[in-house]
Amino acid sequence: MTNRIIYTFVAITFLLFTAAPEVFAQNSDDEAADRLEEVLKTERLQVGMLLQSVGVFSMKDDGFNGGRRYQLGATRLDLRGTLASNFVYRLQTDFRNSPSVIDAQVGYVFSDQFRLVAGMFKPFLSADLDPGPGDTDFINRARLVGTMMNSREIGLTAIGNSGDFNYAIGMYNGLGRTTANDDRFLYTVRLGYTAESDNGTFDFAFNGALNSTQAEPVGNTGLVSAGDRLIYGGFVKYDSDTFFGTAEFLQTNFDLQNLAADETITGFYLTLGNKITERDELLARWDHISYDFLDTASNKIVLGWNHVLARYMELQVNFLAQFEEGEESFGFSGNLQFMF
Repeated sequence: MTNRIIYTFVAITFLLFTAAPEVFAQNSDDEAADRLEEVLKTERLQVGMLLQSVGVFSMKDDGFNGGRRYQLGATRLDLRGTLASNFVYRLQTDFRNSPSVIDAQVGYVFSDQFRLVAGMFKPFLSADLDPGPGDTDFINRARLVGTMMNSREIGLTAIGNSGDFNYAIGMYNGLGRTTANDDRFLYTVRLGYTAESDNGTFDFAFNGALNSTQAEPVGNTGLVSAGDRLIYGGFVKYDSDTFFGTAEFLQTNFDLQNLAADETITGFYLTLGNKITERDELLARWDHISYDFLDTASNKIVLGWNHVLARYMELQVNFLAQFEEGEESFGFSGNLQFMF
């Protein structure tokens, strides 16, 4: 599998380096980019590439925000397309440490109202998990994503819409990217509605899930669910020419493995943003996580600036402050990315 991924990457890289010089020799700036997209972004085959270089810094030597270091963010190659027969496919790989498959899916489009997708991909459980790493509001996602769910699941999802309503109903192994399963499944549902007006667009959605898998690790918390873990919540998103924002609430409840106790984790965040120019966005986020049984809670404030440097190039700068059990932590992060 690893060799096939490497061969695919080499082939795409060869295509980029052979197609690009000819395109750029005849054109410049946006015209060259348009020509390149005509070759590499068609309905049958769309090639995507994302490279992120990230720096993190904690004001104290306490490991907050990843400590003090430079690191690679997402380093991905993405191939996807729709065949004339209405079949769809996607293969996305990440090369940070060694080639690994992030998304591997095939599906069939019956209509705009109904399509089936099978393989490994994101479950539809959070608004902040939905976008790719190159399109997130901040460098890091809201903490409820990593706390309550896996970023990828293996299974089957039905997706569609009817007018202003949309839905996603899925059935997965429930153990993330591993192929292991105990013959019990994760069931998910999202029901959404979009409302458009002269002042902007609102997206409303309810997310719910039941993971019947036993001895399931709960996100990145280190806790283990005995089985039948519930996840429920919803979000509201707003977008206009000037302002945008998201408010999301999510909660999970489960029995702790090997303990006669149950845990409820609550997470929510509020993001507000202003498109101050065509190239600049200013953002602020309040991010909350709390545990009932462990009796802990923390709040994080994130301030962000997103700046488009050029076509395909973007800079993100975040300042972070976290408050937990009387402790205060501060830090900042920067991300320089190329996304094609």
